Amino acid sequence: MRYAIVIERSPRNYAAYVPDLPGCVATGASEDEAVREISKAIRFHIESLREHREPVPQPRCTTAVVDVAAVAG
Repeated sequence: MRYAIVIERSPRNYAAYVPDLPGCVATGASEDEAVREISKAIRFHIESLREHREPVPQPRCTTAVVDVAAVAG
């Protein structure tokens, strides 16, 4: 399965979460580390859902990046 993730930069690190898996979050010192950590978190999250006989949500979210031209001020 391929889940979309969101990565947010903060003053001290990067945080990542999975919109299709509420509560599945991770952080890292770099964007690459946050991606590695959220990959581990997704596997752990799905394992936990299965252990508790809860449904595993199918990936539904997609991503896109939109470039917005700077507005002259």
